[in-house]
Amino acid sequence: MATIVLLQEGEAIPYPVGDGESVIGRHPDCTIQLKLNTISRRHARFTKRDGQYYIEDLGSGNGTVVNGTQLEKEKPHPLNHQDRIKFGPMLLRFECEESRPAASAPSAPAPAPAPVRIPVGGDDFGVTVNFADEEDDEAEIMGTLASTGGGFGMLEVQPEVKLKAVIDITRSLCGETNLDAMLPAILDTLFRVFPHADRGCVLLKDPEKGGEMVPRAFKHRREGEDATVRLSRTILKKVLEEKTGILSADAANDDQFDASESISNLAIRSMMCVPLLDKETEPIGVINIDTMNPVTQFTSEDLDLLMTVAGQAALTYENARLMKSFLEKQKQDGEMNIAQGVQQALLPETLPQPPGWKFYASYDSAQAVGGDYYDAFDLGDGKFVLSFGDISGKGVPGAIIMSRMSSCVQSTLQFTHDPLEAVNAINKHMCANAAEGRFVTYNFVLLDINTNEISLVNAGHMSPMVLKPDGTIDEFPEDSIGLPIGVMEGYPYEVEKRIIDPGETMILFTDGVDEAMNPDGELYTLERMRELIRKGPRDPEELGKILLADVRRHANGRPQNDDITIMIFGRDG
Repeated sequence: MATIVLLQEGEAIPYPVGDGESVIGRHPDCTIQLKLNTISRRHARFTKRDGQYYIEDLGSGNGTVVNGTQLEKEKPHPLNHQDRIKFGPMLLRFECEESRPAASAPSAPAPAPAPVRIPVGGDDFGVTVNFADEEDDEAEIMGTLASTGGGFGMLEVQPEVKLKAVIDITRSLCGETNLDAMLPAILDTLFRVFPHADRGCVLLKDPEKGGEMVPRAFKHRREGEDATVRLSRTILKKVLEEKTGILSADAANDDQFDASESISNLAIRSMMCVPLLDKETEPIGVINIDTMNPVTQFTSEDLDLLMTVAGQAALTYENARLMKSFLEKQKQDGEMNIAQGVQQALLPETLPQPPGWKFYASYDSAQAVGGDYYDAFDLGDGKFVLSFGDISGKGVPGAIIMSRMSSCVQSTLQFTHDPLEAVNAINKHMCANAAEGRFVTYNFVLLDINTNEISLVNAGHMSPMVLKPDGTIDEFPEDSIGLPIGVMEGYPYEVEKRIIDPGETMILFTDGVDEAMNPDGELYTLERMRELIRKGPRDPEELGKILLADVRRHANGRPQNDDITIMIFGRDG
């Protein structure tokens, strides 16, 4: 099995490549779907023959490059491990275990895992945790106690002691929302409940590390003593899988044991390890405490008490975590509302309405903020600019690039009104400050109502449609479509000119229109859009609203997967 790794925005996103045929492209039917405008609907194909992987460009618009070499169309090219693949500006890496060179000599045994450093309260106290593997595990399980599912243990056993401990830990954690401060407070309470405990630690699952157990807090009773916590992987696994509290003992210095030594030097470690369970009784971590005192070893009653205290501690911690998530979500929602208002302010409040012409525009983002963009400028002397684009990606990253694009266009038009000169300046600026993998498909339209002529520069965007009075639709030639803005500085863009005759209407749109999907995954398609436009009204506002309503009707309740932006203008008949 091979893998291609998408390198984007500092992330490495893997996509598996099967042993048969895998097609990569923008269309939902592709084996690997990448929703980027630089990717063609069916861009390239991976195949495996006789143990060798090949890549083949399927006639894509932006081409396929392997290790700096442009591939010929529909000609398979062999791939090797760590080959670099580019689809337009997008970079990928090919990885294949089968093509790794064989080792010349047997590899040395893997070194033992290094001790884990535990930060406590933001400081480093030199505490380490060693995990004993099964073959080195000297721990002997002395007793177990299953969780009751309620988190409080069996209250009919030692009810007064348990209730006092629950009240104690509740008071200790009451009102605390700092999760990092809660964990040491839990250990402080446990040391009061178990005065003979020497060391204690809390380990929590880290979702960012695949659920790996990570030490988060540590406490030892006496300064200067050995601060190494020794945990058994076998016990840890049993606690997490069976949601069971475990009481165990081991010989901490078995290899140095001398029968003539006194009992005070025997150093038999007694340890308790219990799970921390969330509201769904799923383990989120463990609490481990131990003692080196041979006289005051832990008992089954101690384990029962620890399970009760741990249950209350886990629920309190989980409540605080949920509250923190809720407050963060509220803050993010508030910030997103502000960002939405800022983005709306970047869009024009009104559109030009010169005599004999009508304009309409609508903007519907898939998220609170989006990556589509439109603007309109009155340059004076009967000339107007329509600026229309689609930033790669949506949400906050797209909105940030959208704001940059908006300010860049506005500042550029302060110095030039020539379409080609303006687009070249905009592209130069966006290339000089390009974010990794971010670009803009863009239409720049200059309308001169004195001559009824438009001048169009198309930078990687879909061709606008021109609806004629007889119901036919004109589109601009594909060879007039250049690279998106922000891809290559100095690209030679072209200007297409056309007279807008009486009764003609021009429609600009983003791919959120033709690629809107229904619950069955079917696209709206350009064909359906053309058919609706042919039969639709000639008034720009009426046509725009009917088109948007038909897209919504096709989606049939499926959440919007991309920003939908439409701009229509037309000349009176």
